[in-house]
Amino acid sequence: MTERQPARILIADDDRLVRHLCAELLREEGHEVHTVEDGPAALAALTERRYDLLLLDIWMPEMNGLEVLSNLAESPDRPLVIVLT
Repeated sequence: MTERQPARILIADDDRLVRHLCAELLREEGHEVHTVEDGPAALAALTERRYDLLLLDIWMPEMNGLEVLSNLAESPDRPLVIVLT
């Protein structure tokens, strides 16, 4: 059996409790987790470093998750995205 490598995960959600709970569960599994509270912060984080996974809330103020996805459409380094709603 091969050992699973930890993933670098970004959580983008305006709900502090959702960010905290998801981050804690994923960290317990050994993953590196970063959190942001809105779309612009998510895009900034994604340009600063590479992530394996983006957990993305659809309903966020300022820039919603669909707008974030649209901005990522052309990115060759786009992570796997799981949409939360």
